Amino acid sequence: MNRRQRLAAIVAATATAVAAALSAGLLLSPNAGAQDVSAQAEALWTNPNTQAARWVAQNPNDSRAAMIRDRIAETPAGTWFTQTSPTGGIASQVSAVVDGAAAAGAAPIMVVYNIPNRDCGGASGGGASSHSVYRGWIDQIAAELDGPAYIVLEPDVIAHDCYGSSELAQINASLAYAAQTLKAADSGVKVYIDTGHSNWLAPGTAASRLQAAGVQHADGFSINTSNYRTTAESTAYANQIQNIIGADKGAVIDTSRNGNGPSGSQWCDPSGRAVGNHPTTATGANGIDAYLWVKLPGEADGCAGAAGQFIPDIAYQLASNAGSGWPGDVEPTDPVTTDDPTSEEPTTGGPAGDCTVHIDTVSSWNGGWQGKVSMTADAAVNGWTVNWTWPGSQSVQSSWNVQLTSSGSTVTARDVGWNAAVGAGQTKELFGFVASGPAADFDVAC
Repeated sequence: MNRRQRLAAIVAATATAVAAALSAGLLLSPNAGAQDVSAQAEALWTNPNTQAARWVAQNPNDSRAAMIRDRIAETPAGTWFTQTSPTGGIASQVSAVVDGAAAAGAAPIMVVYNIPNRDCGGASGGGASSHSVYRGWIDQIAAELDGPAYIVLEPDVIAHDCYGSSELAQINASLAYAAQTLKAADSGVKVYIDTGHSNWLAPGTAASRLQAAGVQHADGFSINTSNYRTTAESTAYANQIQNIIGADKGAVIDTSRNGNGPSGSQWCDPSGRAVGNHPTTATGANGIDAYLWVKLPGEADGCAGAAGQFIPDIAYQLASNAGSGWPGDVEPTDPVTTDDPTSEEPTTGGPAGDCTVHIDTVSSWNGGWQGKVSMTADAAVNGWTVNWTWPGSQSVQSSWNVQLTSSGSTVTARDVGWNAAVGAGQTKELFGFVASGPAADFDVAC
């Protein structure tokens, strides 16, 4: 039985409604170069088994838990593949992510990080024992890919200068092999070769190294992985590289910790930083395919703890420093208002009991926007139907993880089985959508 048949059997056995979410989510194509983003937003997968998510589950009464849950654990972020032979095997590790994302109707963010002599022996040093072993490892990953995915390939590798000419030639050959092999696995797979950040290599140097590493075989390149350079600076840097290698190569920016920009020259667990742009494939920025959370906020760089160790205080500071206007705010944003006295106030209807539904803007562009819908329940909810009336000319163009219908300006949204439950006292994201018209942020009682 192939992966699609096996996944179909799993879905049918657990919740037939998931099929609706799969078809809604997987029919959306990712943004390639930010052209007509309103039609190309794609749902990104939130891995329920990150260190942040496990910490929240284990520490529900901790005063930091709600902030970490709502702004980090429930936000789509990268799953890193860093070991040649992890427990259960690399195929099993990749399969769990691919199947989990497909069941949610979303694309996973995957980070492939196992090149020999990675990080030049630094805090994240290690990697495969040889390039032949590495390429076999890549083959195993590719064999498990099935459906859309955003893959960041070997963070910082081409930016480092510790390699001799022979080793560099092997690295470039392996990167080109990985890009070609992963791309060939499925038409929905997007591969981006990492090239450090905007304060590391000059654009011309980065472009030259990308070309030597086989960027022609990839969808483009990734920048700012695990770093803090602002989105605006990173975008300008990406565009300079694209002016050299070609505008057909898109870029993805790691916005997981760049909300307050860098802290001088300190790169290793600096204080005072904040999470940045919410992950989205509808950036509205020329040449930028996606804002992704590649690094997982709260996982150390190697100074506050071992590289990759989850530290709740760091996670909490990153989340809280983003301020009240951040899209993943614990508290809902203010309702949309209008100067038109004849327009209707937004309305909604939901399950019996006290609850509030929040409609928040994730990102916007000229003529459209991406939104998410969350519910805060005072009493436990098991099965929901949400209705609302737009306050203006908004109209849903696509959606995921929901059964959604529209009649004029009225929208009706129903759960798809696996996302039907909202616990008492919990705020939970229910589904996402792309809409035309002006962005709208509001909340109303059920």
